[in-house]
Amino acid sequence: MVSGTAQLSVTALQGIPTVEPGADLAQLLIAALEAQRLVPSTHDVLVVTQKIVSKAEDRYLELARLEPSRQAQTLAEITGKDARLIEAVLSQSAQVLRAKQNVLIVATHGGLVIANAGIDQSNLAAVDRGQRVLLLPEDADASAERIKRRLDAHFHCAIGVIVSDSAGRAWRKGTVGIAIGAAGVPALWDRRGEPDLAGRPLEVTEVGFADAVAAMAVLAMGEAAEGRPAALVRGLTWSAPACPASALLRPKRDDLFR
Repeated sequence: MVSGTAQLSVTALQGIPTVEPGADLAQLLIAALEAQRLVPSTHDVLVVTQKIVSKAEDRYLELARLEPSRQAQTLAEITGKDARLIEAVLSQSAQVLRAKQNVLIVATHGGLVIANAGIDQSNLAAVDRGQRVLLLPEDADASAERIKRRLDAHFHCAIGVIVSDSAGRAWRKGTVGIAIGAAGVPALWDRRGEPDLAGRPLEVTEVGFADAVAAMAVLAMGEAAEGRPAALVRGLTWSAPACPASALLRPKRDDLFR
């Protein structure tokens, strides 16, 4: 099980250069940690934004290559978005859930429910604006695992790695950081059966552990022009088995919003 802690710290990493396709992202993260004299230890968690993971994995898509389908054209009229962008979203989507002015909510092929299939053009080079977009990592859990293996080997420890993105929620305004990839942490913490303060066994409590860590880290990293795409979270302890971020996805049969 995961044990609580009285004190947590979040340190955003500085000085990570612009990430280009094919970059050795793990080495860039190692260099940034060492430049700040941060030596990770077991149960530290490194949170890395989806954006730099996707850039390193060359998940760019040229909009000019896309021929909008009839569905894309219809959705473009409804949402007011570029039909080519809509076609890009559809290419990553298993189901369109909601469409209205400026809003397109889909379920991705991987099961993530998110606006625009996680595609956007923020924090791309100025020359990219309207020309190409950045897709989510093909398998963010695998991306997190690759980074974890490199950092574990370099620092001789067993840390957690979370790939974060920002997302809205069906029942509240505003975006928060969420985990779309995770390795070395219990992304979903099942506390059912544990006693509450009165000794009554918990019956339904499952904690979105990786989402909570991602949300905390995003507050330090920022979501605009801060240029801090990774953060080290310290003070967490757990003994629950690790599970990937895919464990956080609610099965469609249990989803009351679709």
